[in-house]
Amino acid sequence: MKNCFTIILIAACITLLAQAPDMPTDFLGKEWHQERRQKLREKLPPNSVAVFFANAVRNRSNDVDYVYHQDPDFYYLTGYREPHAMLLIFKEKQQAPNGTFFDEIIFVQPSNPIREMWTGRRLGFTGAREQLGFEMAFNNADFEKFPIDFSKFDSILFFDFHNDVRDDRRDPSDLYNLIHLFKLKVYHPDIVTLRPEPPKNRLNTRELIRIMNELRGIKTKEEIDLLRKAVMISCIGQVEVMKAMKPGMSEREVQGIHEYVFKKYQAEDVGYPSIVGGGHNGCILHYIDNYKPALDPKELILMDLGAEYHGYTADITRTIPVGGKFSTEQKQIYDLVLAAQEEAMKICKPGTTFSDLYEATARVIDKGLAELKIIDKPTDQHLYYPHGCCHHIGLDVHDRGNYDVLQENMVITIEPGIYIQKNTTNDPKWWGIAVRIEDDYLITKDGCEHLSSFAPRTTEAIEAMMKQPSPLDNLILPELNKMVPVKN
Repeated sequence: MKNCFTIILIAACITLLAQAPDMPTDFLGKEWHQERRQKLREKLPPNSVAVFFANAVRNRSNDVDYVYHQDPDFYYLTGYREPHAMLLIFKEKQQAPNGTFFDEIIFVQPSNPIREMWTGRRLGFTGAREQLGFEMAFNNADFEKFPIDFSKFDSILFFDFHNDVRDDRRDPSDLYNLIHLFKLKVYHPDIVTLRPEPPKNRLNTRELIRIMNELRGIKTKEEIDLLRKAVMISCIGQVEVMKAMKPGMSEREVQGIHEYVFKKYQAEDVGYPSIVGGGHNGCILHYIDNYKPALDPKELILMDLGAEYHGYTADITRTIPVGGKFSTEQKQIYDLVLAAQEEAMKICKPGTTFSDLYEATARVIDKGLAELKIIDKPTDQHLYYPHGCCHHIGLDVHDRGNYDVLQENMVITIEPGIYIQKNTTNDPKWWGIAVRIEDDYLITKDGCEHLSSFAPRTTEAIEAMMKQPSPLDNLILPELNKMVPVKN
């Protein structure tokens, strides 16, 4: 009877999982990922192999894991969004023992109807072949006995390991064991194949970084289309918060409005932890606590959030007055940051360097701070503008790319800021003012396209938007302390 029940359960699982999943239709296609692998292959040195591993599963607490997020390089090359996988890309064609020629192999976690009933569908090696376009796709357990002679390659390219992968002892073919087997075959092949260890100069953990930076730094049309969606979703979030903002709201409530808009438009996630800092909290550059329970009408709130849409993330910051109107001092600092951003936008085009953009913003900010007597002279060293102003965006919020000269089809941010912490100036009227304005730009043939212009940037436009009605104006939830039963 027990065996009969098991058979019925497995059959039910297979029937359930065979149903076509309800998925968006605008993911990058398998042909796009195949083209990316070919572009990588063209850049590899002769007689080499590049090895990539999927991201690790991260534990949140006890038996609960964080929502899985694929390694961006692995996703870029495969489209595969599951853990416990390994990819090998060869410069030249290789020959399998059965005579088959191949130049790439992927090892993926196997189909498992019982596990899939609990944790979701798996492609398996059949899905990897049919849906991802790999002719050579196998279960991850097959890597142990797969006949790959790493000692014959002049270069083995991979990203260095950080020893942060847990060993799931229930799964002998998990990521931990894939990495372990790779190390055995490469570093100590005598243990596995009875051959001497290859010279260390064959192992290259730097060249792959350079190649992937070159590839991912220049976006394709398909990537730009997804980034446009991520940026517009993020802009709409900023606009809706401007309309909904009321004194007394909490930082977390503001975060929730942003992220509700993201989900409304089917963005899978945020591209980075949301930064929502009211008043002095805005002076913490990567403030992610978002705990302040009640925002003061006299303070600013700095909101740095980006929707992640099909893997691609925006990065947009707006700073607005909680009470709906900038004070004189707030407006002076805000307009100074805006002027710095505008100065960088004027030169944002192919041939300009990232350092040119930063210097353009720094000159404006230093001059303005001196005129406001916050510093003595423009050449003074200070920490009011402590960060760079530009970075690539894409599959990572601080995306891969070369940080030297701008090129057509790069997508970058320009994000100057001023942060005045308590007791850092002689005049307390400036204390607690923190302003960052961050926008996303596509580098075009002879200039740049401002992708995030939908979200108001000037003080006048922000104040006007904050006067508009919000769909949330009439949303009144019960007071929690009145709903919780009190024990006698």
